Amino acid sequence: MQVEWQWSLFDELSTRDLYDILKIRQAVFVVEQNCAYQDLDDVDQHAWHLLGKQGTAPKLLVAYLRLVYPDMNYPEPAIGRVLTLASKRGQGLGKALTKEALAQAARKYPGQPIRISAQLHLSNFYQEFGFEIVSEPYDEDGIPHIEMLRPAHSDPG
Repeated sequence: MQVEWQWSLFDELSTRDLYDILKIRQAVFVVEQNCAYQDLDDVDQHAWHLLGKQGTAPKLLVAYLRLVYPDMNYPEPAIGRVLTLASKRGQGLGKALTKEALAQAARKYPGQPIRISAQLHLSNFYQEFGFEIVSEPYDEDGIPHIEMLRPAHSDPG
């Protein structure tokens, strides 16, 4: 089924979209990954939000990430809170989501590298998009992570 991609700044998000974002982030990062952490971190207000929706009204949020402004968490723009709904995994949504993020980063932040704090088991996935490991593995909320940096590219991946 076709995915409708929607980019929004925080203040442009509808109440329904914000609710759906928080609901899916809680479902994946808190419940599914059994990880109690502070999801509401005052970064959402300083990021572009990418929503991938399917179906008819109200459309189902099936994929999401945020593209954080440069100099917020890192000197570079950063991709974070990357997820796909559990029931939709294995359909290529993660790759489509990442390509959309890289294209937006190239439009909004041309000539800048992009950083991601990736779960360690996903490092090979992100390497397919040109990300390079730039740290030793570290623990973030009980889950092994790795910092990765993608040098500036004109091609979104």
